[in-house]
Amino acid sequence: MKEAEQPFQFVTAPFLSRINNQVAGTLSELRDGLDHATDASIFYHTFQTLGRHHFLTEGFSNDFAQWVLASLNRAGLAERLAGIDVRDYLSMAELRSDLLRMILEHCEAEPRDAQLSAFEPFFFCEAVEVTAPLDLEARTLEQFRDGVAHIGHASFYHHFIASRLRLQLKTNDFSYWLENSLGLVELASRCNRIDIYAHTLDTARQKMIGTINQELRHDRN
Repeated sequence: MKEAEQPFQFVTAPFLSRINNQVAGTLSELRDGLDHATDASIFYHTFQTLGRHHFLTEGFSNDFAQWVLASLNRAGLAERLAGIDVRDYLSMAELRSDLLRMILEHCEAEPRDAQLSAFEPFFFCEAVEVTAPLDLEARTLEQFRDGVAHIGHASFYHHFIASRLRLQLKTNDFSYWLENSLGLVELASRCNRIDIYAHTLDTARQKMIGTINQELRHDRN
């Protein structure tokens, strides 16, 4: 079994949430808030939504879409915002631009909606992440599989979802290591294609472990 020269170092990354001083009570105010919000806040309400709830198969996939539906009852716009796939973005600037464009287009088409008062305000938040290495690393595919099975939600989220922006590539820490350290290009691609919107963090992990087990069985045959 091939051993990587550079081991995969598993880390965990819990975070503390904090409420900023930006609040929106209308679509117009949400648009202005998005325009001035920090990158950390945009990240919190999109990428970190996936890690906070641990259930990706219920409700909308980001906080903006959920608020537009629940507090403004604008299902059409909510569905457009929910259709954003964070895997398509390499920067917060691109993601912010698309969110703003969708809201602006809706307000231009439905001008009265821009000042419609929400049932509840939207509070812009952000999170402070604290990254810490775990006493766990892998040099072989089998060790890597065991590590993925062992880590908690915060670690799996950090490596599989949040890392996409950090790497500035449309991939994740796991797939990047599999391809570049073990040379398992096809396995890396299959792991990267696991749909983070169709799975919970737990079922995404199970899917990845199953995919790795298939590779291990193939190597033994």
